Amino acid sequence: MKKNITVAVSGKGLIIIIIIMMLSSISSAQTSDSVIMSTGYANEIYYSMANGIVKTSPRATKRSSSILTNDGSGVALYTYPKSDTTGWATLDTIGISTWKPMYNDPTDWENGAFSRNAKGHPDYGWGIYNEVTHNLLGDSLFVIKLRDGSFKKLWIIKKLSVADIYYFRYANLDGSNENSVTQDLSGFTSEDFYGFSLEDNTQVPFEPPITDWDILFTKYMSIQPDGTPYLVTGILSNHGVKTKKFHPVPLTYDDFGAGIWDSTRSSIGWNWKVFDMNTFTYKIIDSTVYFVKALNGDIFKLYFTGFAGSSTGVITFIQNRVAGAGIVEPAENALQVQIFPNPATDKITLHITGKSGEDLSLMLTDLSGRQLRADRPGRLADGPNAFSMDVTGVQPGVYFVTVLTAATKTVTKVIISH
Repeated sequence: MKKNITVAVSGKGLIIIIIIMMLSSISSAQTSDSVIMSTGYANEIYYSMANGIVKTSPRATKRSSSILTNDGSGVALYTYPKSDTTGWATLDTIGISTWKPMYNDPTDWENGAFSRNAKGHPDYGWGIYNEVTHNLLGDSLFVIKLRDGSFKKLWIIKKLSVADIYYFRYANLDGSNENSVTQDLSGFTSEDFYGFSLEDNTQVPFEPPITDWDILFTKYMSIQPDGTPYLVTGILSNHGVKTKKFHPVPLTYDDFGAGIWDSTRSSIGWNWKVFDMNTFTYKIIDSTVYFVKALNGDIFKLYFTGFAGSSTGVITFIQNRVAGAGIVEPAENALQVQIFPNPATDKITLHITGKSGEDLSLMLTDLSGRQLRADRPGRLADGPNAFSMDVTGVQPGVYFVTVLTAATKTVTKVIISH
C-alpha cells in the first residue's frame, strides 16, 4: 500500500452471503505482543491470532465487492448532484460545501462509499446491473478529495463481471490530466483487496492473502450516534472472523461460551481506549476482555495493555489460544432468517426458523447503528414463523434487521425503496 492510495475496486462478486458446545480446553500460554503503526498511524498491520504479524504496509484503501475509498486518510467522496454521466465535461464544484460526503460503512466490508446511494437491485449506487450481460454500467459522477486536499472528478464507467475488469476515468476538475484506466483483477485470486492510486495512476497491491490474517490494525471512519462520521484508530476483523466483548470482567475471565458472536467489520473497533485530557495520554478501558474466533476456527482471548497514540503508533496487548477448531455451534446455525420482499416499501415479513420456545426480539437499524424500529413479537413455535415489521416512513436506503434470542443473533441486510 502506498501513502497516496485514494480508491480501490473489487474483484469479487456483487454480493457475499455473510461453532457453542463445550469445547475442550487447550489454553496456551499468554503472549505479550505489540504492533507499531508508526508516527501518525502511517502503517496498517495485518495480524494472525495464531502467527502474529503477517504484514506491515503503508496505509491504503480497502475494497470489497463494492468500491471503497481511503477514508481513514482524509479522503472524502461526493456524488455529483447536478448531472448524470453526460455532465462529465461540464462538472463543477459550486456548492460543494452543501454536498454530503460519503464514507465506507464502518461495520460492513461490502458497503463502500461508492454504494451509499444504492437503491436496491439493480441499482448499486455507482452503477446499474444488467440482467442480460451481468455487467454494471456506471450512471453517476463523483468528486473525490484526495489525502493531499486536492480534488478530482471520477467516473466508474463499467465493470465486466465475468471478466472481473473495471473501467474508469478521472481528471482534474478543469478536465486536465485525464486518465482512462482498465483495472483487470482476474489474476488476483488470493487477495481480497487491491488498490489504485489516483495520484500515481498505478495499481498498488498491499494486502496479504485473505486466508493469512484475522484482524487489521488501521485508521478508519466510524460513525457517531448522531450519524456524524469521525476518524478513529482501531481494529477491523477479516471476513469470517467473529468476536465477543465482555465488560466489566476481570482480566482472568475465560468464559468464551457466554454471549453472542459478532461478525461485523468493526466488532473490536476503537473504543477499548480513551484519551485522558488531564495527562494528554491514552488509557486502556479497564476490565475489558475480547474473544476472537479466527479463520482457522481456534478461539483466542485478547485484551489490551497500552496505546501510545500518534507519536509512535505502538499498541500492546495480551493474547492466547483458549480453544481449538472443529466444533460446530448449532445455536448459530439453528436460527434461519429470510426477509420478503427485499427491496421493501412499507412492510417486511420475516420468515424465522429456530429453537421452539425461545423469546424473540427484532430490531431495524441504519448503517450507523441507530435503532429505527424494535419489536418483541413473542416466542418461536415449531417450524417456520412469520413476523411483520412496519417500515413506513423509513427513508430509502440500506438497513439491517437484527433477530435476537437468548443464545443467537442473526443480522440480515434489507433495502428499503419507496
